[in-house]
Amino acid sequence: MRLWLLRHGQAGPYVRSGDHLRELTEHGRREVLHAAGHLLGEPLDAILVSPYVRAQQTAELVHEALGRLPALYTVDGITPDDDPRQVLQLLAERREHNLLLVSHQPLLGALAGLLVHGHLQQPLPLNTASLALLEGEMPLAGVMDLRALHHPPVAH
Repeated sequence: MRLWLLRHGQAGPYVRSGDHLRELTEHGRREVLHAAGHLLGEPLDAILVSPYVRAQQTAELVHEALGRLPALYTVDGITPDDDPRQVLQLLAERREHNLLLVSHQPLLGALAGLLVHGHLQQPLPLNTASLALLEGEMPLAGVMDLRALHHPPVAH
């Protein structure tokens, strides 16, 4: 399995109506398009995306950059504070071999650490629009390898 993890791009400030409604900034959109460049030509089977607005916007930008393929699926259990062990269960139920997961910190960092190290004590640090590639036979704790890690360019 090839599992790509993409943290959403930079989002605007917290809003009183809820964290889930925060939108990407213009800088965040540029960060996401930079990350999308690393996915061009990758044989993705599906894109799983958090229901939060900034993650949805991130996934849409990537989806558009990839020519509207593959299909996007909104998944409720991949928001910032969800349990990475539950995400492992969700991934184990999927049949695709090349997935892109668009979500948030601290979830993505904890998930990557769990998949690579087998525990939650070494999360992978991810900036906004950071993109990580993990590979392994199956999405099980401690059996995947970190193959690539791309961070967006530093803003000037």
